[in-house]
Amino acid sequence: MNDDTLELEDALEELSSAEDFLLYFGVEFEPSVVQVNRLHIMQRFHDYLGQSETSLEEYTGNEEAMRAAYAALLQRAYQDFVDSDALTEKVFKVFKMQGPQTTFVSADSLLQG
Repeated sequence: MNDDTLELEDALEELSSAEDFLLYFGVEFEPSVVQVNRLHIMQRFHDYLGQSETSLEEYTGNEEAMRAAYAALLQRAYQDFVDSDALTEKVFKVFKMQGPQTTFVSADSLLQG
């Protein structure tokens, strides 16, 4: 899908996979990198969008500039996983947890189930 006639907001609703996003925004990618890191790439893209929210506001009403900004952020997110790996990048909360997490469950609560 590379339909530049759709407004950005509408196009984003139509995209469903990491590959769809990369193709739409014209980011060249290696399928093997995306296969292994798709969720990490998309989460990092989401994180970059959140961090850039204020600066992206200046592009409101300028569809071409907004697309270019989104493309640059997606390229950056993808490149993070070309240059590194998921364990090093620690995108998800589970990778950021400090030490083992323990929870106490009493035998009584198990028997009440």
